[in-house]
Amino acid sequence: MSDLASDAEKSVQNKIALRARLLTKRRSLSDSELTAAAAKIQRQTLALVRDLAPTTIAAYVPVGAEPGGPDLPALLAGALPAGGRLLLPVLLPDNDLDWAAYDGQLDRALRGLREPAGPRLGAEAVQQADLILVPALAVGPGGVRMGRGGGSYDRALGRLGSPGPFTVALLHDGEIVDDVPVEDHDRPVRGVITPTGGLVSYF
Repeated sequence: MSDLASDAEKSVQNKIALRARLLTKRRSLSDSELTAAAAKIQRQTLALVRDLAPTTIAAYVPVGAEPGGPDLPALLAGALPAGGRLLLPVLLPDNDLDWAAYDGQLDRALRGLREPAGPRLGAEAVQQADLILVPALAVGPGGVRMGRGGGSYDRALGRLGSPGPFTVALLHDGEIVDDVPVEDHDRPVRGVITPTGGLVSYF
């Protein structure tokens, strides 16, 4: 039993170290590097939207050095067919995610986030999406995803059926890694998009 506890503790420590290393690398990216990466990710993401033709997308609002750029929601909304919806997250006090439809307006929120201003649709609204774009710090073999540690998107992904909608993490180059420590609550994604590598599908 002590060996199992030791292994679990080591896994958590390894994840913390990997997360810190990747965050440091992201913070080192210049504005021009972030802009160039965002443009490539946006092109590839919009190509995926055109290919899949989803009627509902659930996505996120990039902040800071997160992949995709601050104008990603507006671009996604513009790529949807008539009557399509873009759902964006609203962070709840317990770190779970509510969702609201994007109407072109984003309000300032806690923790430097920006959130849609419309009516809240509930945590289960993510189940209505045909395509889900999620943030991540790294993705490992088989689509194992590592986020910032709050568990928000693991909970959202855990509400989906199997195989469910196409779930894609947007990453910077170098963030597809050989190993991501896995905990019981971690949920994989079905694909990733990076600026140089484009779309990689797992299942």
